[in-house]
Amino acid sequence: MTVLISRPMRLIDWPFSALQRRLGTTGVAWAFLLPNLILFGLFAFLPLILNVVYALTGGDQIMLEDRRFVGADNFTRLASCENYLDPNSCEKDLFWRAVHNTLIFVTLQVGLMVGFSLLTAIILNRDIRARGFFRSVFFFPVLLSPVVVALVWKWILQRDGVMNAGLDALGFDTFNWLLDANWAFGWSIFLSVWAHMGFYTLILLAGLQAIPQDVYEAARMDAASPWRMFRRITLPLLMPTMLVVLVLALIKGVQTFDEVYAFTGGGPGSATTLMIQYIYETGFGGMPRLFGLASAASILVAAVLVALTALQLWANRRNVDG
Repeated sequence: MTVLISRPMRLIDWPFSALQRRLGTTGVAWAFLLPNLILFGLFAFLPLILNVVYALTGGDQIMLEDRRFVGADNFTRLASCENYLDPNSCEKDLFWRAVHNTLIFVTLQVGLMVGFSLLTAIILNRDIRARGFFRSVFFFPVLLSPVVVALVWKWILQRDGVMNAGLDALGFDTFNWLLDANWAFGWSIFLSVWAHMGFYTLILLAGLQAIPQDVYEAARMDAASPWRMFRRITLPLLMPTMLVVLVLALIKGVQTFDEVYAFTGGGPGSATTLMIQYIYETGFGGMPRLFGLASAASILVAAVLVALTALQLWANRRNVDG
């Protein structure tokens, strides 16, 4: 039996041993990494370089040889504003409306997301009946496609949807939930929180379970109230996990596109148009296709994401270092 196994293994080992003798240990490592590096370069670094090149050129032609070099003109056009708090005073007013919408959306969505995720994690960490079932229920929306989630809620909230059918059956007036700017924006935040809250709940739940129970038992012996234990024990020990959740939620919030676009299409008007949707519509969704302007806007968004990622890495390092 050993002979039957050893012979095929020697056949497999021979080319790798020869390669190692030829290239050395370090060279073999690079040889195995080379296919992945090529794919990563083609689909990550090359598009990044092309994006920067497009941001420095103008016109609606897609071929680089047909585009004229404009330098920082695209960035200047995006930043041209008399008052940054008033999108109507900007040359690219839709861009700044998207910026304002994204800032408000991220602030409210992340605040609600972290708050409800923490509350849900604390409840699911308690010894309750069917705890495993409820954990699965809260995590289930994360498994769904964002587009599916958006279409389901759109079916519920549209003019002849389930929500209005229920209100009509109870004798209440129906409402055009998605045609009012404030309601559409509020429901978009709700949709995003509902769809992604389970993921952050799971992270916070893991952080809660990592807290030693001996600390709580000592606090109970000192007759500490539940609120005092939460404020003095749970929050301080959970803070590193909370910071990671906060940064991840911020990054995800800035990148929000698919569920809101499928839910409202950015409307009514531009009430729910976010930054990623502006980039998509500027570069691909409308005519003329302003690839340079879209690339410049994407670079600005990328700068924000890099800053948030750096914050996440700093938070992780601080968490590991204690």
